[in-house]
Amino acid sequence: MAESFKDKRIKFKKSEQRLFIKKCGKKLGLTNRTLAKLFKISIRTLTDWKREKYLLPLTKAIELGKKSKIALPQKIKIEEPFWYVKIGAPKGGAAIYKKYGFVGGDPAKRKLAWARWWDTKGKNIRQKIMEPKLISIPPKNELLAEFTGIMIGDGGVSKTQITITLNNEDDIQYSFFVKKLVEKLFGVKPSIFNKKGAKALDIVVSRVKLVAFCNSIGLKIGNKIKQGLDIPDWVIKNPKYSKACLRGLMDTDGCVIIHKYKVNNKQYCYKKLSFCSASKPLIKSVIGMLKMFDFNPRLSHNGRNVWIDNQNEVKRYFQIINSSNPKHKERFLR
Repeated sequence: MAESFKDKRIKFKKSEQRLFIKKCGKKLGLTNRTLAKLFKISIRTLTDWKREKYLLPLTKAIELGKKSKIALPQKIKIEEPFWYVKIGAPKGGAAIYKKYGFVGGDPAKRKLAWARWWDTKGKNIRQKIMEPKLISIPPKNELLAEFTGIMIGDGGVSKTQITITLNNEDDIQYSFFVKKLVEKLFGVKPSIFNKKGAKALDIVVSRVKLVAFCNSIGLKIGNKIKQGLDIPDWVIKNPKYSKACLRGLMDTDGCVIIHKYKVNNKQYCYKKLSFCSASKPLIKSVIGMLKMFDFNPRLSHNGRNVWIDNQNEVKRYFQIINSSNPKHKERFLR
């Protein structure tokens, strides 16, 4: 695209602008009045150009040269629009500062005017950047129940974001599942950060609306253990939700343990399921939900571990409850 010459100016050598206009007028046989009329300008403007008070616009110079068939001088400089600002602005600023002691108006008056504007108008203007970002609000279903189990296990809720912390070696594949689950439920893309100096990664969503939603379904803000961490009633009362929530809990705070031992030089091994939590209400609820599905869980002496020891029950767990964590499935199938 050709460059626009609008508002550009020609800087002639001293006296050359006056001579150029004079030659063109003489060649065309025009008086100052008729020349000004031809270019649709006032006599005053033409006179100022001839006196070289102002630079001649490039468009007018080209037009004048074409009509009179007189070429522009070779050694001219094209000035960009607002070329004079660099010269005039510092001088104007210095003059204002010398006269008033400040630039940009009286600071006290400006502050008072801003305060009036804020009280009457500014504080009521809604700024998009200040508004909470939207999320999709899912209905209560099995996916949300599994997410709830994951959050109870390895999640945390602050005032502005939710975080799910997983092992950055063993749980890499599971982290992909959790990320997609969050995207599917809430329509937001989580960020993933590796923790420095620890074998852990954080799946983070910063949305105050998501924080509010999580709080509304029973996931408390702040230290969850101190607040009596437990499974929400809406999950416990629904068998399908209970299965999904158990899956999320076991996939995060549970593990498959392979117990090996020897008898008469013969190697034996069998698998156990273990769930661990420092929350007594949660331990009690997990035991209750497992019994709901005809499992016979065992509570450890320290009251923090729930075990499923029976081999048939371990097998049935993966048939009924199953797992979304490839790590657990792999250990079970060994």
